[in-house]
Amino acid sequence: MKLLKRGRLLLFLKLTLVLGSLWMLSLLTRPKAEWSLTYILRYSWLKYTDEDDSPEKVCNCSAILQGEREALEEAKLLAITKEFRKTVRIPDEYYINASQDCRQFKLSRKYLTFPLSQEEADFPLAYSIVVHHKVQNFERLLRAIYAPQNIYCVHVDKTAEASVLSAIRAITSCLPNTFIVSQAVDVVYSAWPRVQADLNCMADLYKATTKWKYFINLCGQDFPLKTNLEIVRMLRSLNGGNSLESEKLPAEKMWRVTNVHQIVDGQIQGTGKAKEPPPFNLPILSGSAYFVVNRGFIRSVLEDKRILALMEWAKETYSPDEFLWATIQRIPGVPGSTRPSRKYDMSDINAIARLVKWQWHEGSQESLEAVYPKCQGSHVRSICVYGVGDLQWMLEHHHLFANKFDTDTDPIAVYCLEKYLRKKALSQLH
Repeated sequence: MKLLKRGRLLLFLKLTLVLGSLWMLSLLTRPKAEWSLTYILRYSWLKYTDEDDSPEKVCNCSAILQGEREALEEAKLLAITKEFRKTVRIPDEYYINASQDCRQFKLSRKYLTFPLSQEEADFPLAYSIVVHHKVQNFERLLRAIYAPQNIYCVHVDKTAEASVLSAIRAITSCLPNTFIVSQAVDVVYSAWPRVQADLNCMADLYKATTKWKYFINLCGQDFPLKTNLEIVRMLRSLNGGNSLESEKLPAEKMWRVTNVHQIVDGQIQGTGKAKEPPPFNLPILSGSAYFVVNRGFIRSVLEDKRILALMEWAKETYSPDEFLWATIQRIPGVPGSTRPSRKYDMSDINAIARLVKWQWHEGSQESLEAVYPKCQGSHVRSICVYGVGDLQWMLEHHHLFANKFDTDTDPIAVYCLEKYLRKKALSQLH
């Protein structure tokens, strides 16, 4: 009798799961007005609330995002408190242990396990994420951009600490659409391997599935400024085009492509030899390592003979990631490209790929020369590592992502951005 009851219970649970899944699919295709209150309440656990076990919850994120001075000062003071910094830091071992139970890990970390709309389900994206340290930063980025219809390739530097690789491998093993790159490289700052890391992920993503529409490359210290739905809609509005910085190469940067450079003892160095002109007499443009491009662009990068020759030539240049993609974007015939004419130049401010504050472009609001207000955090290699005081400013922009964030120096900035984006994403369910 007990076995019979248990069998009926198991059958009931299986039927419940099947019917629940069918119900979910039917909800995605219904008008929002028909979505029931029961459904909304059922997924309320996905919200980031003040009841969550997070040290940052003592901050008033709403006031911070509105730029209220008192809330900003309290957050800045808290961020430098030794005890707070110790409490908020998550060690690599946590991810290794927590992901042993994938279901509980995804539940506790509030990963989205279903598309929030049919529109998003029909427009999957492909991401390349290059990481070498700061697992906590990476995991919070991945969680913020994660959706089951997308696909994610993670490149972990070959020289990364063993705990970093183990933690990221553990995290990705819990997510079926997320994987470690098939061939990792030793990334050298301002040298070819930085490009190769993205190329290896591009190739893996291109082979993995034909469904994704756009490719976005990130690093572990990026963070989104838009929800997945907003990203999808902005990409749709490109009508097949790409969005990335691509401008005339400044005279002061010409040495980067006119002199031969090589990696010596793990660093890029000039050899003193003059470099031959680029193949096919291609005009070299200036740009960024980060871009938003369609699937056809990636196919061209992997197969177009002109681009393959350009990349071979670029291997002996300085910081090829800051001109290669910008140059490819202006090659005739590349899907989503624009003409080489200067009238088609696009700055990083006008492109949607990445919002970055360079130290030499910062200034007061009264300055006519300043591109953006002063950094409210700190600087690393002349790039602003954002603080809470930068949040209001960055959310006013059209960019999809911003760089850099660091949970070691200002976890509150990431926390408030996480909370803001999740609330915005879930609001579409009402």
